[in-house]
Amino acid sequence: MKILIIGGGPAGMMAAITAAKAGADVVLLEKNEKTGKKLFITGKGRCNVTNACDTENLFANVMEHSKFLYSAVYGYDNQAVMQFFEDAGCHLKTERGQRVFPESDHSSDILRALDREMQKAGVKVRLNSEVEEVLIDNEKKQILGVRLHNREKIMADRLIIATGGISYVLTGSTGDGYRFAREAGHSVTKLSPALVPFNIEEDWCKQLQGLSLRNVEATIEVEGRNIYSDFGEMLFTHYGVSGPLMLSGSSYYVHKAGNRPAKLYIDLKPALTQEQLDKRILREFDANRNKQFKNAIATLFPAKMQNIMPMLAQIDPEKKVNEITKEERERFLHTIKHLELTITGVRDYNEAIITKGGVKLSEINPSTMESKIIKGLYFAGEVLDLDALTGGYNLQIAWSTGHLAGESAAEE
Repeated sequence: MKILIIGGGPAGMMAAITAAKAGADVVLLEKNEKTGKKLFITGKGRCNVTNACDTENLFANVMEHSKFLYSAVYGYDNQAVMQFFEDAGCHLKTERGQRVFPESDHSSDILRALDREMQKAGVKVRLNSEVEEVLIDNEKKQILGVRLHNREKIMADRLIIATGGISYVLTGSTGDGYRFAREAGHSVTKLSPALVPFNIEEDWCKQLQGLSLRNVEATIEVEGRNIYSDFGEMLFTHYGVSGPLMLSGSSYYVHKAGNRPAKLYIDLKPALTQEQLDKRILREFDANRNKQFKNAIATLFPAKMQNIMPMLAQIDPEKKVNEITKEERERFLHTIKHLELTITGVRDYNEAIITKGGVKLSEINPSTMESKIIKGLYFAGEVLDLDALTGGYNLQIAWSTGHLAGESAAEE
């Protein structure tokens, strides 16, 4: 049984190891000069391998079609993934939010473990091997093999496409898998960047570039409808906003708003109710009665926000605190609890962690990952129409679908 795998990312490598361990003759084709280029930079180079949450919570973090993953995840869950890396000599640790990382904080240790396991299982890894075309017997609707960029043909009984999406193009994610899928008769759903920063309309946003805010609450509304609300950390940039809170929000935005303009509201003091915050402000005002407004609010915000907040609340920053009216104070209070920004869209694929959309799931058998259209053709990982929030969930999808594809392809 000869199995070809296109793509040396997490799904492809896991599929290769699983199939080779089951006794198949496995060749992994990677167009880059090394495997795992995107994996190497994930989690800022630390590689958030999976999430140690319970399985139900894992499904809850998948944006859509979580039922499709039941066979894959229950067959190879986060505990199995963690055991795999521990057994492969890469020790792991669990951090805040149940995120699992290599103990060393180096993604290179995850890659080394995968390379060792591929070698041990007898996987033949061919680097700099770009696939040009998938070869299919159109009469029998069956896989034949592939043709490489250099015209070389490699024949096989089974083929697993694990080419990833189109995010981080520099790592080789150029959407080849979608083309192969379409040429094989598959549909590909609408694609867009996901887990990606937002573009913001307001100019004052640029003045806050580099400012990171912790423990704020963000709410996104589209046409008055709340589509996302959560607490966390965000970052102002020269084009808009980023950070974990915004990246998760962007996935809800692309799924539910489809890039339409939206309102983003930031509660800068979510731990305080409106009344509590009002009392706090009154205390500051009492203590600084004769100071200018801009100086009296110094303890409430980071330095970069001191000039912005009076402007947004439409209060003269030079005005003495004892001259501020009740109406102005209420406006100030509202600005703190409802800092308003206009989302004009998301950044492009070069800044997106993952791709939303992919090979249509109704055309794939969820208990094997095999195509329902072409015999012997399998799909795994981000090339499928599956995406999840940040926290190791997307990599778990890759490990689980890769394992199931490898296992199924190797079965006689």
